[in-house]
Amino acid sequence: MPDSLAKDPTREELLRIFGRPKTIAVVGASTSVGKPGHDIPLYLQSQGYRIIPVNPRGGEILGAPAFASLRDVDVPIDIVEVFRPPEEAEAIAREAAAVGAKVLWFQTGTDSDEALRAVADSGITVITRRCMGVTHGMLGLGPGPHPSK
Repeated sequence: MPDSLAKDPTREELLRIFGRPKTIAVVGASTSVGKPGHDIPLYLQSQGYRIIPVNPRGGEILGAPAFASLRDVDVPIDIVEVFRPPEEAEAIAREAAAVGAKVLWFQTGTDSDEALRAVADSGITVITRRCMGVTHGMLGLGPGPHPSK
């Protein structure tokens, strides 16, 4: 990824991101224990964040109704966390900006240059190449996620 498109956030920026938000929309949320799209949001939920699952299959994930898309979410979104393939990243980025998310967090291996370009001038803070749960733990804000047994 070109440096002009993504930069590493400072510790202070990361602390600010975790300190402000209370609502995280998880695109690619999963019901399958052992999948990152389940285990990382479950960890964040255990740390007091409100998780809004986004999965076109609908149903219930982590005790909350799943929305088909970000545009269907009926509450303000602080962070959009992405667990989808890079081919979907640009569309997700555009949706995140359209719904007014403050932060777009691409889990490792989920971003694309096109997605970063799509939101470059939107004012949204973009984090790439990091696991949100592991980062939360590394900052000392919680124990960090644990692998499934």
